[in-house]
Amino acid sequence: MFAEEDGLRGDPRLQAISEALRIVPHFPKPGIMFQDITTLLLDHKAFKGTVDIFVDRYRDMDISVVAGVEARGFLFGPSVALAIGAKFVPLRKPKKLPGEVISEDYELEYGTDRLEMHVGAVHPGERALVIDDFVATGGTLSAAIRLLKRVGAEVVECACVVGLPEVEQRFSWGSSFQQGQSNGWGFPIQHLGHCRIPNGTSLGQSSG
Repeated sequence: MFAEEDGLRGDPRLQAISEALRIVPHFPKPGIMFQDITTLLLDHKAFKGTVDIFVDRYRDMDISVVAGVEARGFLFGPSVALAIGAKFVPLRKPKKLPGEVISEDYELEYGTDRLEMHVGAVHPGERALVIDDFVATGGTLSAAIRLLKRVGAEVVECACVVGLPEVEQRFSWGSSFQQGQSNGWGFPIQHLGHCRIPNGTSLGQSSG
């Protein structure tokens, strides 16, 4: 679900967020249109608006865990967690967390990657929100959800700043995650903005 479809159509914060984002052609390699959110962080009003929209949506959902996906999920997750009274749990790439961890692999366009989470960071029955900056294929979010479900958490929703216009049609959450959940997906996703990519190009992302 895009924020415009969730009662926020015409909200000036969405326009400010959209204008603050930057597309960098051919980075980090030719043919990639990289979605740069660092310009959003430079605009304090747009940055605050991003956090506030998430907080408005999740403050009354009884969420006790905000899980941020490395690395750009770390930029928004802690602020949202503090505002809604939840703990922040980092989901990191391999060999970044000391101590005992559990891990989940996920597929990239070329090869695989892995997310890890500390053992004991999340407890059975806790209600969790997953936050990342961008979603395209859903591979990273899939791994994040599997990690949380393995320890008995209830994944309430996934929240991303930017999603492709066709993201809802592209995802097949029922087969990827769990049948019979809301909207026909395993887990609903909330996006703040659309990202339109020219034909014939790829999408640059560190997660998604």
